Amino acid sequence: MTRVGSGRRGHGTGMSAEDTRRVAELIKGERFGFLTTIAPGGNLTSRPMTLQEVEFDGDLWFFAERGSHPVTHVTATPQVNVGIGSGGTWVSLTGSARVVDDLAKKKELWNSGVEAWFPNGPEDPDVVLIKVEGDSAEYWDSPGGRLATAFSFVKARATGERIDAGDNAKVDL
Repeated sequence: MTRVGSGRRGHGTGMSAEDTRRVAELIKGERFGFLTTIAPGGNLTSRPMTLQEVEFDGDLWFFAERGSHPVTHVTATPQVNVGIGSGGTWVSLTGSARVVDDLAKKKELWNSGVEAWFPNGPEDPDVVLIKVEGDSAEYWDSPGGRLATAFSFVKARATGERIDAGDNAKVDL
């Protein structure tokens, strides 16, 4: 199943509440996302980043070091992709990223996991946030997770029928 949402956030109607809820369900509890940025010269570069636990509303947040590659990349070219998933569930979110240097927001999102990477605390001037404002997301969700996906592969091979890929949709944020 492929479904496209009715509009783009910031361009009118936005993502439906149902679409937002579905994407939020799929990424809830995930700890990492692969942030893909465009490096100087146009090459795509991905790296795992820790997702900050906030209620998903179309935006994702990451802590980063001010002089790091992700920060310099998004400052020069804000188009990004974030891949999130495990087992039989995957979300690919595209959007624009920007660097946010807001002490109150850093304190709001601060936790012991972040402190392990940035021991000088949220007041450290080298600590910034990357905010990804999603434009669209595509997801794949295999009912039953990894075991059901493995079973579907085995069944497809044995019967010669196409694998049941589960639920797939593309939605505008």
